[in-house]
Amino acid sequence: MPKFKTVRGMRDFLPKDAEKMRYVEVAARNIARLYGYGEVITPIVEHYNLLTAKSGEEIRKRMYAFRDMGDRRVALRPEFTASIARLVTAKMRQEPKPMKLFCAGSLYRYDEPQYGRFREFWQANYELIGSSKPEADAEILTLTYDLMERLGFRNYWFKIGHVGILRGILTQETVAEEQQNTIVQLLDKKKWNEALTATHKLGASQSCVAVLKKLLETRGKDVSKVLKEAKHVVEGYEGAVAAVENLQEILELTRNSGIKFETLIEAGFARGLEYYTGMIFECYVPNIEVALAGGGRYDKLIELFGGEPTPALGVAQGIDRLVLAMKKHGVTPKVPEKTKVMIIPVDEELRTKAIELSINLRKAKIPAEVEVMGRAVSKALSNADRREVTHAVIVGPEELREGKVVLKDMKNREQRTVEIANLSKEILEDTS
Repeated sequence: MPKFKTVRGMRDFLPKDAEKMRYVEVAARNIARLYGYGEVITPIVEHYNLLTAKSGEEIRKRMYAFRDMGDRRVALRPEFTASIARLVTAKMRQEPKPMKLFCAGSLYRYDEPQYGRFREFWQANYELIGSSKPEADAEILTLTYDLMERLGFRNYWFKIGHVGILRGILTQETVAEEQQNTIVQLLDKKKWNEALTATHKLGASQSCVAVLKKLLETRGKDVSKVLKEAKHVVEGYEGAVAAVENLQEILELTRNSGIKFETLIEAGFARGLEYYTGMIFECYVPNIEVALAGGGRYDKLIELFGGEPTPALGVAQGIDRLVLAMKKHGVTPKVPEKTKVMIIPVDEELRTKAIELSINLRKAKIPAEVEVMGRAVSKALSNADRREVTHAVIVGPEELREGKVVLKDMKNREQRTVEIANLSKEILEDTS
């Protein structure tokens, strides 16, 4: 028989790894609950045309696309926002605004596998739909900050920009939107010179190219200074000036509310997805080049899919990337110690009683399993140690005749005989 391996770019998660993934997912769900986001579940498989409408050329090239048995062209979702926009357009038109939606799950892109970048990956996704106000943008920044803090990160920073700055300049230069997308894609890949050359070839003036070149150099951690400089650079481009002012208002709202995080402003920052219209951002930690979270405003996507003109924005947080970053930075999940009980019958005649005891413990919400390998007590206890069991319950005939069992604290190596009627209470008192 051949030895099968995982498909390239896919991963298995063993129990310890899966536990960390779920820990981050639960933290993300708690944030959703605290901020009033309701969970929705969308399909992994969507129509190809939906996913490619505004995804950007780079993602279109890397989608898992195929024809199903009905000869429909479909694809595995590469991100969540298109699915959410479809859902809102098709089934949630009458919902009161703002709509706050949360989802979590796996996504697929045919990337070259490398550290922090795989072909199957997981995200927690938040979408705030219906508000064009800067306080909505501030909320998306705040909840991302909140998750980073709750997970225990400290040396992280947000890279922030505004697509409206770039698009405001190009629109005034009468560069068509599709041509603007070409420039955005080049900037997203950090191909600065190619982007400037393309801008000139697409009909923009030489003075416009000079403005863009200066804009790309306008970056730094002093928010007020960088935004003031950016506003001066784009002077004369009305839409770009308005975008700088919008970004300034968003960041002032965030900081004045007491949220403090390190910020890197990049006036020429662009993300690969074509649907962004306003503020965009990514979150990073030292020594990891990929973003742990990213998002921004997309005010035209729902209208593109047939809905009413609806402002919207969101953020996706990489669950598996956050786990990698926690490991890299020594961030330990704050998981409370778990009670785990192993019930060991001394002989086969006592198996039924062992199963009965396990059922009763689970009714008391105590995790319990029965030794099912037929091991002798000494070997069963040794195995329980390896499995990080906190308590062993030894079911013996003599104790059982008196309505008792032996309860062993595996951490302290202490054991005592207890009444079966009090077993769950005794275990809970040990772990309280």
